[in-house]
Amino acid sequence: MEVAQAIRTKRAVRAYRPEALPDEAVRAILHAGRRSQSSKNTQPWHFVALQDRATLQQLSQLGQWAGHLAGAALGVAILTLDPAQRWSILFDAGQAAAYMQLAAWDLGIGSCLATIYQPEEARRLLGFPAEYLLHVAISFGYPEDSAVLVDPPRLGGRRLWDDTVHLEHW
Repeated sequence: MEVAQAIRTKRAVRAYRPEALPDEAVRAILHAGRRSQSSKNTQPWHFVALQDRATLQQLSQLGQWAGHLAGAALGVAILTLDPAQRWSILFDAGQAAAYMQLAAWDLGIGSCLATIYQPEEARRLLGFPAEYLLHVAISFGYPEDSAVLVDPPRLGGRRLWDDTVHLEHW
């Protein structure tokens, strides 16, 4: 799949088939995040890859709209240092998330971001060091409805070009 096609067709997937992802797919997804660009090559992230159903279920309860993590074959918690230290930390983490999601889409694997609203409970669950924070996790899995991978993108919901892009000035 070409990058432009992945960008054009990628959508959020929140319902997954119960099958596990192959190890090569998990590694490819995590490698894409690891290789994403970051400000001054600081790589301000760590990833906790989760495949244990009980852990995914517990993590899914730590965000109001994180329920899809419970059915995922893979969850990736993106840990960062405090973004107050440098504005680009969350931007860089977002790029890592996008790279992972596009790599997954190329493999026929869906994904969706989940915001974690109970970070200290997440720290106790996952055991990460005190200097790191968990704001976002991503669910990954084969879509329950495989048609989502080939259906044309829905046109509704996106602002028009002229309502979004401003050339040279507003």
